[in-house]
Amino acid sequence: MSEHEHEHNHKHEHHHDHEHEHEHEHEENPKESIIKISITAALSLAAFLLTSCLDLPAWGVLLLWLAPYLLISYETYLEAFENIRHGEVFDENFLMCVAATGAMVLGDYKEAVLVMLLFQIGELFEGYAVGKSRRSIEQMMDIRPDMARVVRGEQTEQVKPEEVAIGETIEIRPGERIPLDGVVLAGDSTVDTSALTGESLPAAAAPGDDVLSGCVNLSGLLRVQVTKAFGQSTVSKVLELVQYAESKKTKSEAFIRRFAKIYTPCVVAFAVLLAVVPGIITRDFAEWFTRACTFLVISCPCSLVISVPLTFFCGIGAAAKRGLLLKGSSALDALARIKTVVFDKTGTLTGGVFHVTAVHADQFDEQELLRLASAVESASNHPVARSIVLTCPVEEPAVSEIQELVGRGVKGTVGGKSVCVGNDKLMDELGLPWLPCHLVGTTVHVAVDGVYAGHIVVSDEIKPEAKAALAALKNEGVQKTVMLTGDAEPIGQAVGRELGLDEVYAKLLPADKVERLESLLKAEKGGATLAFVGDGINDAPVLARADVGIAMGGVGSDAAIEAADAVLMDDDPRKIALGVRLARRTMRIVRQNIAFSLLVKAAVMALGLFGLAPMGLAVFADVGVTMLVILNAMRALKAE
Repeated sequence: MSEHEHEHNHKHEHHHDHEHEHEHEHEENPKESIIKISITAALSLAAFLLTSCLDLPAWGVLLLWLAPYLLISYETYLEAFENIRHGEVFDENFLMCVAATGAMVLGDYKEAVLVMLLFQIGELFEGYAVGKSRRSIEQMMDIRPDMARVVRGEQTEQVKPEEVAIGETIEIRPGERIPLDGVVLAGDSTVDTSALTGESLPAAAAPGDDVLSGCVNLSGLLRVQVTKAFGQSTVSKVLELVQYAESKKTKSEAFIRRFAKIYTPCVVAFAVLLAVVPGIITRDFAEWFTRACTFLVISCPCSLVISVPLTFFCGIGAAAKRGLLLKGSSALDALARIKTVVFDKTGTLTGGVFHVTAVHADQFDEQELLRLASAVESASNHPVARSIVLTCPVEEPAVSEIQELVGRGVKGTVGGKSVCVGNDKLMDELGLPWLPCHLVGTTVHVAVDGVYAGHIVVSDEIKPEAKAALAALKNEGVQKTVMLTGDAEPIGQAVGRELGLDEVYAKLLPADKVERLESLLKAEKGGATLAFVGDGINDAPVLARADVGIAMGGVGSDAAIEAADAVLMDDDPRKIALGVRLARRTMRIVRQNIAFSLLVKAAVMALGLFGLAPMGLAVFADVGVTMLVILNAMRALKAE
């Protein structure tokens, strides 16, 4: 990355952090915000009662209202000044401050406090919405290896992966994730590489074989000599790729912020002209200054500032109830405009679990062939072996002389018969003729007493809900469905045909997936967005690069969940279409609230220009409309 790009990304990150600083504050201290709002409401009620009952001088009334006003508004003023310091002058904080200050100058203290009070309630809602979604997702995230077991002398120490030097030996026990890249010194095992390559079939690991960080050791104990420091390991490089893709991804900015950048300067400029130009002509500066301030109070975008984030919050909450977690309003906005959905295969459209799908016997009946294979495979921890044993359980297999043939299969003696179970290589070693199976999946050959006895087909089955999920997406107006997979071409194409996918790209490495996704993104037109659905570490860069990244939360990897914009908690792809429907309904409500707010405000503003809009009407144009749009926003809470 060039120095210029690095500087640009740094500025982008700083801007992004600053933009959400206020939001995070509400997220982290909701109790403080609630207490502040409650005290302000109590002080305002006291001020209203005292000023109504007592004949106080003007300065006494000001002092009574100044306490709740300063309490509820000081954070907004600070945020507005901070934004101005960073070059963001005309945002909602600035307009709220101008409007409230105008109300204070006019002596409408109740209006000034109410404006700020409603604004803070809206900010609290917004912070709670995004905070709840973020906290739910953070509970599932742990994207780096926790520890490495390094062998030093005769002892094994648990240390952070960063503390292991190149050339040291680490120990990886069954079920543990490999923390660093290296070469196997001792031990035989199988390694689940699907997190990195997307390949569903585990790979053999024997002395001399390379193993990559991020993969999971499935069966035997391995001792590995480290060949790369943690910073240069495969996992670190994948995570760097995620960050690079993230820096290229432009998040959809919330509509209210885009709107405020145009609306606010226009309103302020018009108010200044209204105060100055007619005042010069008529020489009645006080009258036109009052009209200008009234105009600002009327134009206060309280209904927009509150209803828009509240509507997004309700939409996010409705999706969460159905098991779809969204990371903020921009994800929901992009989800509503989806026209292309790209899927990973293993664990997304397929279950990621092996099953016996066919048995072709030559010398025995199918059940006997399964029984012999199951007896020998019962001693193996390989996922394919476990699927065969699960299909035909053997209570007490009379098997002896078991020998695991790494990368080829296993052999043993069952009831006096010599049984060999394995792949094509094993059959070639035995000199036995075999024919490739026409079915898609992993073919496991069986030889008995030196004679080819048949084969068993084991495959990763398509999820029963996958076809319905794709049909539902088409019903929601999704124009194209695509699959990107690291699996072999025949397997990928077979799955694509069965599910009716529009396009299938197979045998892709993580970098290839990003490249393919880039070309698909370029084809999107007219504000349409693209979603990618995946679950493995290898999917993290593509999830980050897509307009909407959707991760499988149940089986998904930590890196994928971190990079995604949305998480399917129950791994049901049918929830994607539901999410699209909820997002579109939410955006319709957002547009309704915006249109209604602007229509009413435009009408009252027109009256205000001619001095026909008293402050009471200005309050209705702000508070009354706000209440109505809040009620409309609550409709987005419905889960259907």
